[in-house]
Amino acid sequence: MNDPIAPPGEYKFDSAAPPCNVEYLVEPLLSICRRYQARKIFDVGCGNGAIVQFLERNGLTVAGCDPSESGIEHARATVPNGNFFVHGVYDDPHLLKAGQFDLVISTEVVEHLFNPRFLPRFGAALLRPGGYLVVSTPYHGFAKNLALSIFDKWDFHHTPLWDGGHIKFWSRRTLTELLETEGFKVCEFVGAGRWPFFWKSMIIVARLRGGTSEVNGGATPLERRT
Repeated sequence: MNDPIAPPGEYKFDSAAPPCNVEYLVEPLLSICRRYQARKIFDVGCGNGAIVQFLERNGLTVAGCDPSESGIEHARATVPNGNFFVHGVYDDPHLLKAGQFDLVISTEVVEHLFNPRFLPRFGAALLRPGGYLVVSTPYHGFAKNLALSIFDKWDFHHTPLWDGGHIKFWSRRTLTELLETEGFKVCEFVGAGRWPFFWKSMIIVARLRGGTSEVNGGATPLERRT
């Protein structure tokens, strides 16, 4: 819940209860972590730690950061063995465990950023060579956008009265362009929540260029098994 008296940029968490989007994001995220054989994972914008808690329960090692002090307080309470930092994408990533992670997750963050290029740059600093960045954001595509227009739902969808809400709206093409211009190679797209082409969110997996996987013909773990 967003506290209307909070300073701009601070998102208040009243509890450790999972946000509504966690329900349809966690299973695809777990599948991605397993598919790309990731063991050390970092959640950028982890909020109250709900996704970290789910992944930890499934045998993965996950650290996380968020600029929300209340979110990190709840995360530390629910995942006492976790490693959490009050830190945002506009802060220096090298103050964290830079260059150590197989995979960096950022769920429903990029749409809140005035300067979205900071997100892939932050992720790149945390990843080992050839590691993966996994970004989710509300899905936009022709069919869904048309339905929003036909049923006059754009005001509801944009939520302009939500202080600290969504700033930018992304398509598969624009998010791919953002990641690829910042040194990543997109290798997978996953729709999450609802039925195809009306997804609630999209998840894009991108590999940091210049890693050992490129030396071995550029094949990802997924591509080598298919």
